[in-house]
Amino acid sequence: MASMVPDSYQNDQQQSRVMRFFKQAKVGTFLHQSNIHKEKGLTALVLVQFIFSLVLQGKNLYRTLESDRLPDAPEKDAVYDLMKRATYNWRKCLVLVSAHLIKTYLQPLTDRDGVFVDDSSYNRNRSKAVELLARVKDNSTGAYFKGFRMLTLGWSDGATFLPLAFSLLSSRKEENRFQEVNPTIDKRTVGYRRRQEALQKGTQTLFSLLDDINPAKFGAKTLLFDSWFAYPSIIKRVVTQYPLDVVCMVKRSPKIHYTYEGESYTLNQLYQNVRKKRGRAKILASILVGLGSDENGQEIQARIIFVRDRNRSKQWLAILTTNLDHTEEDAVRIYGKRWTIECFFKVTKSHLRLAKEFQCRSYDALTAHTSIVFLRYMILAVSSREEEDPRTIGQLFFMCCDEVEDLRFSEALLMILDVLGSMLAEEHLLTDEQIQPFLDRLFDNLPDFLRKPLLS
Repeated sequence: MASMVPDSYQNDQQQSRVMRFFKQAKVGTFLHQSNIHKEKGLTALVLVQFIFSLVLQGKNLYRTLESDRLPDAPEKDAVYDLMKRATYNWRKCLVLVSAHLIKTYLQPLTDRDGVFVDDSSYNRNRSKAVELLARVKDNSTGAYFKGFRMLTLGWSDGATFLPLAFSLLSSRKEENRFQEVNPTIDKRTVGYRRRQEALQKGTQTLFSLLDDINPAKFGAKTLLFDSWFAYPSIIKRVVTQYPLDVVCMVKRSPKIHYTYEGESYTLNQLYQNVRKKRGRAKILASILVGLGSDENGQEIQARIIFVRDRNRSKQWLAILTTNLDHTEEDAVRIYGKRWTIECFFKVTKSHLRLAKEFQCRSYDALTAHTSIVFLRYMILAVSSREEEDPRTIGQLFFMCCDEVEDLRFSEALLMILDVLGSMLAEEHLLTDEQIQPFLDRLFDNLPDFLRKPLLS
């Protein structure tokens, strides 16, 4: 019996948004290049696609396997074996996928690119036995929690943000750690190096991430970060070791000094000495300062711009730029692009189930899970960019969920129609010549909400 379904529906699973993204981003190729492969059973690509799609189905791994709705679903052990391997280089995979998307689809459309770094909380408050679990401080609220600080490095042109690399930071103080490194981990593996990195200071890890991604490869011109990393020694190292300018918020601290006219001043003292603009100007003043000398003994200069705090009109904020060609307005505008990474953190936690989907104890599994969550964000970011869609990233996420649900519904409806045709033939109620016209007529008379998923 011939199929009654139009040709446009055939192979629709392969043409879904998720499958198109995996082909577009060459995820399978980059998984193999990152040493992420299986010796037997299902391939790593199939397992990653399965985990990737869980959030779109609204179920976790346990509920998906328990429902028996996916006859080809992998076993639980296969999934966890993929995630717990210490030899898999998930960071390399993430960098390769991001670099491919940026060079192929995003970079030709822009010439003002920047690299962003920020940290966010990775909560595991109900856990006890997670490897390297620690009591860490949330920089945004000042509160302490159980979990990790997720230091993230990403690329953005102000319109689209793509994560490049990350590190889940534990605590350097042994008394703040609830669990230590698993002693059975081979010290030659990339997983062991990631664990050692997690015990470093955040500023040290920042440079490890920059070394791993090589910002010049992405054509990045500027590094943006918040005041938590805005120390003259950090800024000076970025400017001298990497081909990057720095734009950052500057914190008020009596321990941080800048050179002005041969004297050392704190930020508050600089503000008191500088001449302010009159009236209700948004940009109050700017001043040229020194951050120290480079290897050749030449002073590294930067411009600090004092801006009125729009939430507290009598207060001010300070933005620093090492590119002296930037005007005051340029520095403020460029720093405003940092908002894209805040939106990224919001979406990954609210919609993509960062730190909520798997209750893993292995540090490698946490790294694998976070990498897959970042891949999920990439499909939303690329979709938003390609389609020039006015919808937000969150709305695109729910659209992807609806698409997966439509595919599953279409498969079920198609199965019912095929069974109906087979029963009509077996019971000799209609001849083969009568069955196809009957099914065609049935299809044409279906309500639009049932017929459209089969035609999409």
